Amino acid sequence: MEENINTLDEISKGACMGMDATKDIISKIKDEKLKKTVKEQYKFYEDIKRKIDKIYVEYSDSEPHETGSFTKAMTWTGINMKTMLDDSDSKIAELLLQGTNMGIIEGRRIINKKSVDKKVSEILEEYVSKQEKYVEALKKYL
Repeated sequence: MEENINTLDEISKGACMGMDATKDIISKIKDEKLKKTVKEQYKFYEDIKRKIDKIYVEYSDSEPHETGSFTKAMTWTGINMKTMLDDSDSKIAELLLQGTNMGIIEGRRIINKKSVDKKVSEILEEYVSKQEKYVEALKKYL
């Protein structure tokens, strides 16, 4: 039971970080195709978050973990600092790739080390595999 809660919390935090980052960076994107990809990625994170919220009550009476105000501020600051001198679509794609890869790595670690219920596993697998597809899409903009 605890592994299910921990897994859902980790995916929830990752999805929230993804939403924060994509929301913060979208206005800097010049290429319309890249902008569309990033908007799709944002919607994907929203969808994952909704799925987590829906099943979380089966495992816990509390709410799924999300990113805190400090983490949100650090994400915003990091994006703005890293794009201050170079706000090219290539740089933006690089930043998005780094964040997306962090989500994939954490997801793969969980997949490899934890035994979770089928519902949780399905969300986890979707979270990782969809992010891997976004990595491939973002590589085109480097």
